[in-house]
Amino acid sequence: MQQTQWSNNGSVIWLTGLSASGKSTLAHALQRILSQRKMHAYVLDGDNIRCGLSSDLDFSPEGRVENIRRVSEMAALMADAGVITIVALISPYRIDRGRARKIITDSGSRFIEIYVNAPLSVCEERDPKNLYKKARAGEIQQFTGIDAPYEEPENCELILHTNIETIEESISRIIAGYFP
Repeated sequence: MQQTQWSNNGSVIWLTGLSASGKSTLAHALQRILSQRKMHAYVLDGDNIRCGLSSDLDFSPEGRVENIRRVSEMAALMADAGVITIVALISPYRIDRGRARKIITDSGSRFIEIYVNAPLSVCEERDPKNLYKKARAGEIQQFTGIDAPYEEPENCELILHTNIETIEESISRIIAGYFP
């Protein structure tokens, strides 16, 4: 593994994008590849975080801010312990992703923001949990991409177009760029 300026081998890969853009799929595939390379990696995604650490939070803007703060602090601790922490969260606001970056880099770990970019229409077609359908029907309020905003990253390290790239192609780009 190539030596870097970072204090340890831990890093945080922050996957951001709309619901059903492919964040969790990519996160788990990346974890498998890194584990095969004998690298310690762990995925923090909305499902495992919202069922435990952030089960007391709602999806209001304030709830999202606190969720991302908690995940950022946890990811920084894990990275400090040498774990490659793969965060897969919608994290819709630039300011919150910026705070996450600051928390993690201030702790001495590497932060890699990756925008998992898929058009809303593609995400709605995928919709494995029928969340877009429920949001369009008014059953879910403040749903990102429908009646709540998603602010695309302005200075992320990598953009993956999951509507045209395969999972393997996207993972290969991450590995080539950050884990050669």
